Amino acid sequence: MKTKKLITLAIVVTLLLTMISCQDTTNEINQSQNDIVTNDENETTTAEESMILEAMNDENYVIVDTRLNDSYNGWNLDGKPGHIEGAVDFSYNWLTADEELLTETLDNKGITAEKNIILCDTDSAHAAKVQAYLEKKGYQSVSVFDLNQWTGALVQYENYELIVPAQIVKSIIDGEKPESFESASKIKIVEASWGEAKNSYDKGHIPTAFHINTDAVEPPPEWMLASDDILLEFLLSHGFESTDTVIVTGEEQMAAYRVAVVLRYLGVSDVRVLNGGTKAWTDAGYDLETDSHAVLAVESFGADIPANPDMIETIDEVQVSLQDSSFTLVDNRTWEEHIGESSGYSYHDKKGRIPGSVFGYAGFENAYSMSYFRNPDNTMRRPEEFTSLWEANGIDLNNRLAFMCGSGWRAAEILYYADVYGLDSITLYSDGWIGWSNKGLPSETGE
Repeated sequence: MKTKKLITLAIVVTLLLTMISCQDTTNEINQSQNDIVTNDENETTTAEESMILEAMNDENYVIVDTRLNDSYNGWNLDGKPGHIEGAVDFSYNWLTADEELLTETLDNKGITAEKNIILCDTDSAHAAKVQAYLEKKGYQSVSVFDLNQWTGALVQYENYELIVPAQIVKSIIDGEKPESFESASKIKIVEASWGEAKNSYDKGHIPTAFHINTDAVEPPPEWMLASDDILLEFLLSHGFESTDTVIVTGEEQMAAYRVAVVLRYLGVSDVRVLNGGTKAWTDAGYDLETDSHAVLAVESFGADIPANPDMIETIDEVQVSLQDSSFTLVDNRTWEEHIGESSGYSYHDKKGRIPGSVFGYAGFENAYSMSYFRNPDNTMRRPEEFTSLWEANGIDLNNRLAFMCGSGWRAAEILYYADVYGLDSITLYSDGWIGWSNKGLPSETGE
C-alpha cells in the first residue's frame, strides 16, 4: 500500500513539473512572438521594425532620417543606401544652421511637435543630436530607431548618382574608383564660377580642380548660351572629350549646374555635380586648396555637337511647344518676377512673364536664392517637397517640362534635381525671360 502511494505521488510530481515546463515554454514562445512579426512577404521583422511599418501608414507619426542627405538620396555611405519609404530628411549636420531656417525646415517637412517622431540613423550619436534638439524645442514624443536593424527595402532616387557626396569625390582624388564610377576611364574635377579665377577659385577650391569661367559658355554682355562654334572652342580649350566623366563643383552651385547642363548638352558622356557645393566639402572636414591647375587643351572632342540637343529648348521651340497641351513651361523665378513686380536683375529692366508659363518656384529672397529647392546645408531638398508645390500649381509631372528662369542658372539646378528624382521628359529653356523679353516677344504681368 505504501509503495502504491509513493508511485502515485511520483506521478503527480512528474505531471506538475511537466506542466510548469510547458508553461515556461509557452511564455518563451509568447515573448518570441512579441519580438518577431511576420510581414506580408512572409519575412520576419522585429517589433521595432513592426512599429516603423505601422507608423508609415499613421498620420500621427513622422519617420525622420537624420543621416547625410546623400545617404537619404541613395548613396551607400553606411551600408544602408536610400531611405525608408515615406520618411522625410532632417540631417544632424543641419543643426549648425540659423534657428529660424531650421524651424522653417521642420515645418516644411511636417516634423511638428504634436506628431510622434521616429528618428532613423545608422549612427546613434547623430540621431541623439537631433533628438536633443527637438526635445529642447518642446517635442514630447521623440524616439530613435537603429537603421542598421532595418531589413526591409529602402528607396533610392532613380538617378541619385548625378549629385555626388563630398566623401565620394574625396575617394576619387585619393585614387579610388568608388560606387558608380567603376567604369569611368578619365575623371575630371572642375570648379565653375562667374568671372576670373581670383573671384572664387583662387580663394579655395576642391583639390585637383581646374577653373571654368561661366563667361566661356555664355559670353557677356548678353550672357545667353553661346553658339555651337564658341562652345566647341570651349570644349577643346578646356580639354574636354566626349568620353570624359566630369564632376562640377563650385562655391555657387547654380554656376556648377549651369556648366554641367551645357556639358551634357554638348555630349560629355557622364557629368555629375558635387551635392552641396564647396560647403559640402568643408562640412565633411576636408581642406580646400589654392594651387592652380593648368588646363590641357585637346585637338578633338570626339563627337559632333550638340550630341544631346533635346536637353536645351530654344526660343523658337518654346513658341511652338506652348501650343501643345502636353508641354509645360515652368517659371522658376521669384513670385515678384513672375507677376512682373521685379525684373530680378540689375542689368535687365524688362518685367513680366511668358504667356502660358506656370509658376514653379525658386527662392523668395532674390534672383539668386533657391530656398524651395535646397536644404539648410545647400544640398538638394527632398524632391517630393518641390514636386508637390508644382502639382498644387497645376503642373502635370507627366507632361514634357521645360524649366526656365532669368537666364538659365536657377533652372539648370532644378533640371538636375528633377532628373535625380526620375522625371523623364525634361529640358532647359536656356535663354529664359531675359532672352524672351529682349526679343520683344509677347509678355504679361499680374497674378
